Amino acid sequence: MSCGLGAVILVLMLVKLEKENSVLEVDLLKKDLEILEETKNSLLKNILDNDARKAVILNKIEETSKAKEIISKSINESKSEMSSQKISKTKLESVIKTFKTPEQENVVEESFIGETEHIIGLRVKGEKIGILVDSSSSMTDEILVDVIRRKNTTPINKQAGPKWKRTKRIVKWLLARAPQKSDISIVNFNKTAYQLGGKVWVNASDGMSSDRLLKDLNLIVPEGSTNLQAGLQKMAALKPTDIYLITDGLPTSGGKGYKSLNPFASCSSLWGGASSISGDCRVKLFRHTIKSIKLPGVTINVILLPIEGDPFASNELWQWTSLTNGILISPAASWP
Repeated sequence: MSCGLGAVILVLMLVKLEKENSVLEVDLLKKDLEILEETKNSLLKNILDNDARKAVILNKIEETSKAKEIISKSINESKSEMSSQKISKTKLESVIKTFKTPEQENVVEESFIGETEHIIGLRVKGEKIGILVDSSSSMTDEILVDVIRRKNTTPINKQAGPKWKRTKRIVKWLLARAPQKSDISIVNFNKTAYQLGGKVWVNASDGMSSDRLLKDLNLIVPEGSTNLQAGLQKMAALKPTDIYLITDGLPTSGGKGYKSLNPFASCSSLWGGASSISGDCRVKLFRHTIKSIKLPGVTINVILLPIEGDPFASNELWQWTSLTNGILISPAASWP
């Protein structure tokens, strides 16, 4: 009987032990299952991330391919355009080679063809062109001693002065290059001023009238003082659009009444108190002259020829021309 009870107890103990072991194994399996689930989720997430990156990469590859196609197309179009332009250029060059530019006849014939005919920056233009010519005694020579020597000679000898001959060539140069639609007037001045040609305005295309201007110019004898005020007053009355002044320096005489003006207190030469005028007085006289004569909207251009003893001329004349959008040139001896 006791043996049977012992066997039952042993069986019960084995069942209990087996049950406890089973519970332990289930817990372990659950933990393993959880780990496997986490691993599975992690792998799925990695797969999804990889799919997303793959999609981005594929999209970039597609965009790059499209850009490549566009660039290739542009390159082909550029090559085609360059080829077309090259053909057009070749045709144009052929046309240019066969094209003959008609030469415009000069109304005024020039006897100095072959010499330097232009100066950079000097361009004859304007609707109404006024040429203002200084014909004072200093316009005969460049050196003062030669000017003084020629002062005391005959009118023919004064007209033969090298600087005066050059002045006439410059006038001829300006006339020859004036626009055909322009009107021209020439005013000569020394101690007084008068107009050449007999007409107020001469059309640049009128050869006979231009010849008359040059004939009157050839009759002038360079002598006397430089009264720029007289010349500008005469020219201002004509209402030009552009003025070309040919001179060799600042004025040496002017109008009346300077004795009563304070800036000229020391310039006695202006009212007969001295036979010569200083550089300072010439500057004062010039500034007073251009201030007193109104030339609104007129472009002033100056061709300054050389002379000894007038160092302030270029600076003063340059300031005057620059204020009117004109130019000052002091040409080389070989021009024109």
